[in-house]
Amino acid sequence: MLLFLDQTLMLLRSLPQLSISLPLMPSKRAVCSSLQGCLLHDLSQNSNRVFLKLLHVQLQSVLALLAFTLLTQGENCPATCLCPDPHTVDCSGRGLTRLPDEIPLDVRRLLLADNCILQIPSDFLVLYSDLVYLDLRNNSLSHIEPGTLSTSSRLVFLDLGCNNLTEIPKGTFGESRSLIKLRLGNNPFLSMVNEDAFMGLTSLRELELERNALSGLQVGALNQLPSLRVVRLEGNPWVCNCNFANLFTWLVENSHKLPNGIDGMECSLPTDGRRVPLSQLSQDSFRECQITLTLTDFLIIIFSGISVSVAAIMASFFLASTVHCFQRWSKGTKGDEEESEE
Repeated sequence: MLLFLDQTLMLLRSLPQLSISLPLMPSKRAVCSSLQGCLLHDLSQNSNRVFLKLLHVQLQSVLALLAFTLLTQGENCPATCLCPDPHTVDCSGRGLTRLPDEIPLDVRRLLLADNCILQIPSDFLVLYSDLVYLDLRNNSLSHIEPGTLSTSSRLVFLDLGCNNLTEIPKGTFGESRSLIKLRLGNNPFLSMVNEDAFMGLTSLRELELERNALSGLQVGALNQLPSLRVVRLEGNPWVCNCNFANLFTWLVENSHKLPNGIDGMECSLPTDGRRVPLSQLSQDSFRECQITLTLTDFLIIIFSGISVSVAAIMASFFLASTVHCFQRWSKGTKGDEEESEE
């Protein structure tokens, strides 16, 4: 490209010195046999000169525009970054603590891996509506504000792995319906994923949640991903309690979506903390959980008990009132009889 640019600039410099030469014409005496012939000959010669001058000007303009385009390519690139093409900004490994300034508005691939970025502004993606690839792995992100990614209508790839995320709350990704691959692995403090964290990600095919701090995961979070083809969950400190029973059933039924099936996954027994491979467990391992009362069951029992108690109190009060009224009526009747006998 540099060689082409040098050649273009040399051609531009030489254009002003170009002389317009016309082909050798017969002498005027030979052609101008009459006055009319001389006039026609001069008109033709002048037309050729005008045409060549116009061609010269147009060629110079085109080459100047081409040279300007080549010279200004990447001029909006942030000072600490590289821009290998007009729609890619590579700021990887630059020691950044925040997002760089002057990112081109038409950027499509933004590479920010291997830095120390602490947070993403909540309105960041509002300006970059053409962004399809965002790499933020290996930074210092501790949380993502809900709604930050809600405007990323064209985002296809998002890498948030190797950060310090602690939870994925509801509404983190908005409804990024174009998102296909989401990396959330290798966050050593990530211990909670909301059941509605992935709501609206209807096109998501690959989800990575490996090597985090997850001891459990609600199946509803995975059931909201109709296009899911690959999910990575290995390397988490799963606990084989009753809360894990539904996830175990889902993993067995969807083992084809796990890169290594359930063979590469383990969980801790709630009794002694011993780690066991999931491949050694079965549905019978969670048989006790089938008769375990849930929180809803407890609330129903408590409400029923309160209702019965209130009904019993009201019945007792009604019965006591009835007895009291009957006793007063009986006393009044006896008094009337005694008065009538006297």
